[in-house]
Amino acid sequence: MKTVEIIGYKRANLGKKEAKRLRAEAMVPAVLYGGDEQIHFYAPMILFRPIVFTAEAHFINLNIEGDEYQAILQDVSFHPVSEIILHADFLQLHKGKKIKMNIPVHLEGTAPGVTKGGTLIHKRRNLLVKALPKDMPEHITLDISALDFGKSIKVETVSVENCEILDTPQASIAVVEIPRALRGKSADEDAEEGDELEEGAEGAEASAEGGDAAAEGSEN
Repeated sequence: MKTVEIIGYKRANLGKKEAKRLRAEAMVPAVLYGGDEQIHFYAPMILFRPIVFTAEAHFINLNIEGDEYQAILQDVSFHPVSEIILHADFLQLHKGKKIKMNIPVHLEGTAPGVTKGGTLIHKRRNLLVKALPKDMPEHITLDISALDFGKSIKVETVSVENCEILDTPQASIAVVEIPRALRGKSADEDAEEGDELEEGAEGAEASAEGGDAAAEGSEN
């Protein structure tokens, strides 16, 4: 997995007022935990672009006033309107200790159901993975070339070497939905087929009744 460096500076003052001032200066208030003590710091917002606006997972090399820490971005919060980063949480990594990360899911291939007019719904764009840092993948690639109408890829079918997938096994990751027009057509065809079968059965019953009547007449 690739590593991105973020240079930060320790915060002398905490609190909402100070955090607001930092954001106004295009800085992100942040905290590093998982070590002997929490470290409150701030870093330029522009440095977060490679780890936030991406479809890959990354390790972070935090350089806080000369002290370096290996970490991952554990959580990030955004302003609901401006999408400015309000705060970031980092988790310090330790050799030989497993971590949990949300790993992006990439879909590859062409689904037959989509070719026929269906819609591919990517329900889970990330999977929660537990593994040692050295085994953590940048992303998980899934082949959708077997997805026809109504078919899906479920979490329980995904296997990543030396990794444990923590999401609900029965949850769908991707599914091909049947278009409404085709759903209606399918229902009509089923109804017509049912009518034809019913008419055929009635005809068979009528023939049987006629045969019985003829047999009775010959006996008399």
